Amino acid sequence: MSKPDLHAFIKAYDVRGLVGSQMTEDVVEALAAGFVDEVGAAGSRVVVGHDMRDSSPVFAEAFARGATARGAQVVSIGLCSTDMTYFASGVLDAPAAMFTASHNPATYNGIKFSRAGAKGISLDSGLSAIRDRAIGLLDDGIPTAEQPGELVQQDVLLDYATYLRQLVDLSSIRPIRVVVDAGNGMGGLTVPAVLGEAAGLAKLPIEIIPLYFELDGTFPNHEANPLDPANIVDLQKAVIEHGADLGLAFDGDADRCFVVDERGEPVTASAVAAIVALREIERVRAADPDEEIIVIHNLITSQVVPQTIAGAGATPLRSRVGHSYIKDQMAATGAIFGGEHSAHYYFRDFWGADNGMLAAMHVLAEYGHQEHPLSQLAERFDPYALSGEINSTVTDVPAAYTRIVESFTGEAEFDELDGLTVRGNVAGDEPFWWFNVRPSNTEPLLRLNAEAGDEATMIRIRDRVLGLIRA
Repeated sequence: MSKPDLHAFIKAYDVRGLVGSQMTEDVVEALAAGFVDEVGAAGSRVVVGHDMRDSSPVFAEAFARGATARGAQVVSIGLCSTDMTYFASGVLDAPAAMFTASHNPATYNGIKFSRAGAKGISLDSGLSAIRDRAIGLLDDGIPTAEQPGELVQQDVLLDYATYLRQLVDLSSIRPIRVVVDAGNGMGGLTVPAVLGEAAGLAKLPIEIIPLYFELDGTFPNHEANPLDPANIVDLQKAVIEHGADLGLAFDGDADRCFVVDERGEPVTASAVAAIVALREIERVRAADPDEEIIVIHNLITSQVVPQTIAGAGATPLRSRVGHSYIKDQMAATGAIFGGEHSAHYYFRDFWGADNGMLAAMHVLAEYGHQEHPLSQLAERFDPYALSGEINSTVTDVPAAYTRIVESFTGEAEFDELDGLTVRGNVAGDEPFWWFNVRPSNTEPLLRLNAEAGDEATMIRIRDRVLGLIRA
């Protein structure tokens, strides 16, 4: 049997491949050994956790074999969300590996690696070296270290839940009824522990109406990808049927959270980012009025996000799309928070890592300390018209860029921080507009995001750009 091509399924930020043909126990053992060697973890602790997929426990055991063979002391935290591995990596100051393929189908699995302190690892910052080491170890075998490591079990769920409650106090909010769709993913474990009493913490004034809390890696009800509108239909219906105040939807590994209001209407990730940014700015300023506060947003979040940050007296910092870039900027700048259009939210007080549960708690706290419906609260953070992300199959990206630049030269400014961003030169009361086109890392696609001061302008710009892309 031929060895899998690791280049084919080790992506920009993580490992994600088909179980059996790409993700095998031998491959996982080699990646574990390569990881320990690359981060210098021999003689030190390494955390491993896994989601609810059928293959995940087996792969976590294979990882432990490869890591201990190279001398690491493996701390298994068992079933967990991805942000629980970040928590363990931060608290223990240890590298970590999480077995999950997030929202991908059951036929997939993968690994999200972290350095000690929940610092990200991408192809540019160590993942390619881990891959290359693993290729060599698959060819030559994994040599056993002079002092092999051992495997220990550690339950961190209570500590994780306690820590999050310390960061966001929900004990004094008004009573809230919340529908939560866990999508048969790890939110079914973390939500009852953090927002309920399952971990032994005090009862909060929150009534949780659960949807699909049963851990099932075959995802029998719908894909655990709330970014696709089809996967939040059940949540939207349940919010209305139960007269709930709002709804929350988590993805498969529960590191992303999406919000719907009392009408079942989605609250944009940009609106959530603006709400959380304001709360974090106010909290940090209360502790240290003189601190220079930086908040990161990626370049395709709504303009309302940097406007909200600047309006609160903090400095907005624009970033490329992708969690490794934001994590790197969080570390380099001391930013207190970072938000992405994809519902990834990053917190300085969570080691700069992303945590959808923490973002959800901020929304609950903000809603619970005022008297208006969520739709009214969110409306002020959603004043503009956004296209959403639109994908087009493109075989010649440079040619598409050229057509766009030629068409918009003289009426817009261009930058290439990430893909091509085009910002209109508008005067007086003309509605602002901008758009970004970025190529996919893995497919022959161009992704378009557009925003404007009003719907008509957004549609005009969106359709013009799509015509150029698809010409």
